[in-house]
Amino acid sequence: MHRRRRTALTVSAALLAAAPLLTACGSEAHPGAAAIVGGERIEVSTVQAKVKDVRAAQQRSPQSAQLIKDSGQLSRAKLYDLIVERVVQRAADDAGVKVSRKEIQEGRAALVQQSGGEEQLASMYLQQRGIAPDQLNDVVRRDILVSKLAEDLGATNTPEGQQKLNQAFTAAAKALNIDVNPRFGAWDDRKLELANYKAPWIAQVSKEPEPVEAGA
Repeated sequence: MHRRRRTALTVSAALLAAAPLLTACGSEAHPGAAAIVGGERIEVSTVQAKVKDVRAAQQRSPQSAQLIKDSGQLSRAKLYDLIVERVVQRAADDAGVKVSRKEIQEGRAALVQQSGGEEQLASMYLQQRGIAPDQLNDVVRRDILVSKLAEDLGATNTPEGQQKLNQAFTAAAKALNIDVNPRFGAWDDRKLELANYKAPWIAQVSKEPEPVEAGA
């Protein structure tokens, strides 16, 4: 049981990657808001605080110059993460899927063991996903929710299973009526994209079938 959950979490963590980013300020429709999701504001200041945490962690890294260079659009990535966090939560709520504090602790402990320690885990998430150390628990929680939702839906690693998961996320996104400040780009419910960005795991589950030629 623990081995299966640990494996699912590892796969989910590998799929949920960091996004590229962009500096932004409030729109005329929603001054000071980076986005409105489910009727609730995601403030530009909240996005900026997330970016600041990541930049501070990057500055402390021996690879700081390369990390900063590789995350030039960090604001958009952080906003994307904040939106997807709410989309995943809505999809989980709709399916009656929950995650406990114990599951988060166990999931993080498993990742620490797999990566060789807390410092190694923090370094890996910072480098690969643009996640600051104090943001780790939120990401682990989201990863577990995705894993449990996939299990609940029977969304195995097949085109049919991936489509089930994509449908759940798309339905959740539509229900949340996501309105993004144009300075960050446009949100697409069907593709689960912010501007032209989608995380690799989203790209995988939302891949559409190839069209069939007439007469084929």
